Amino acid sequence: MEPITLTTERLFLRPFGPQDTHPVHAACQDPDIQRWTVIPSPYRLTDAELFTTKLCPAGWQDDSAYGFALILRETGALVGALGIDRRSLPGTYEVGYWSTKEHRGHGYVTEAVLGAARWVFSSLGADRLEWRAEIGNVASRAVVQRAGFRLEGDQRSGLLNKGVRRDVWTAALLPSDLGLAGSHPYVPERHAPRPGGTPESPG
Repeated sequence: MEPITLTTERLFLRPFGPQDTHPVHAACQDPDIQRWTVIPSPYRLTDAELFTTKLCPAGWQDDSAYGFALILRETGALVGALGIDRRSLPGTYEVGYWSTKEHRGHGYVTEAVLGAARWVFSSLGADRLEWRAEIGNVASRAVVQRAGFRLEGDQRSGLLNKGVRRDVWTAALLPSDLGLAGSHPYVPERHAPRPGGTPESPG
């Protein structure tokens, strides 16, 4: 896919480029970003250069992942990163993100998640946008809850981070959660089975 830029009320979501290498390197010295994401630790300038100049452009080129730098429209400052990854199930994508320490608490990432979600549903034909984060990452969970994601439970050993498998929280957003139409019909399960295994009767 040809890289694109999305615009929200306060942000530009644009593809990463070489100009972002040093800001990304500086941001990723934050111990919280290194703790809760799968970036290398320690995070070197060569890691940032690989991310901004090779990995992100390659994701756009082969339609496997779409990485966005979150740029504050007013000042041009980098306030975070957001990635959309294609999952194996057709029409399903996963969102991940981090924010710079000095720009937290202003709702920028929630704004970016919602802007990216509308793009995923309207332009990529997605029917489901998933989120996963290591259990304990309450800041990341708060972002998706504010964006309207529904928490769906826990996955044991659902994440490999720096050689250690971790349990994760999971959540998802559907087009209908934003008042949008999906690409395929969706029939939610409304009648849960009774303990004996017999579905409840309608009505």
